Amino acid sequence: MNVVIIGAHPDDAEFFAGGTAVKWARLGHRVLFVSATNGDVGHHLTAGGPLAQRRAVEARRSAEIAGVSEIVLDYHDGEFMPTLEARKRIVRLIREFEADLVMTHRPWDYHPDHRYTAMVVQDAAFMVTVPHFCPDAPALRHNPVFFHLMDSFEKPAPFRPDVAVDVDDVMEVKWAMLDAMASQVYEWLPWLEGKANEVPEDAEGRRAFLRATWDPFFTAPAERARDALTTWYGADRAAAVRYAELFEVCEYGRQPTRDELRELFPWS
Repeated sequence: MNVVIIGAHPDDAEFFAGGTAVKWARLGHRVLFVSATNGDVGHHLTAGGPLAQRRAVEARRSAEIAGVSEIVLDYHDGEFMPTLEARKRIVRLIREFEADLVMTHRPWDYHPDHRYTAMVVQDAAFMVTVPHFCPDAPALRHNPVFFHLMDSFEKPAPFRPDVAVDVDDVMEVKWAMLDAMASQVYEWLPWLEGKANEVPEDAEGRRAFLRATWDPFFTAPAERARDALTTWYGADRAAAVRYAELFEVCEYGRQPTRDELRELFPWS
């Protein structure tokens, strides 16, 4: 199976689907993390080319830890737009990787790059099968299944978990993946939260800070999706799950049956 996870920035795929990606990779499936932008304004002290280069290195290291591939596109952070050129680029990327499954954000989100990445991927969901659109890249004969990554936004429609994945067994890998993204988890995001002065200098202290800071964020999906976890794993196991990643089937692209979903996510 070929899986493409398209986030807006170098860290979105890792945050929202990193554990599931590791599980697929361990089964021998090909997984590609795509960042629609290069993240070149995602910092309070540095920006532009030096930051983009640093984040590309971090994304590469994180992907190596996960056992997946990655690519960072060259659109500027904060400036991604749902243009025809962007749509064609995403269509070619999905085709060239021969994707069976594609994931991205939902089209309502706090960040414009997230919203417009979602729009571009959704606009590509049918076009990947149209031979005379981007004819330089052979069209897919079978439309992938498209999924939305989890979020907590309620309007205009709340996220509905069609799939719930227990990632307790790979959470140590996910923590390591995020630890590799130092510019974000130890610098930019703490600065945004007014916690920059709380970040330790030593590596062990930083990893402890990472866990303490982000543990509530990563345990929340399991808490709010016990019913979905029960559907996938049964009541006893679902009650014990601490970390989960959730996914919603996009109405565009191929619509899978329940049995097909279990083949795509074969861990229950």
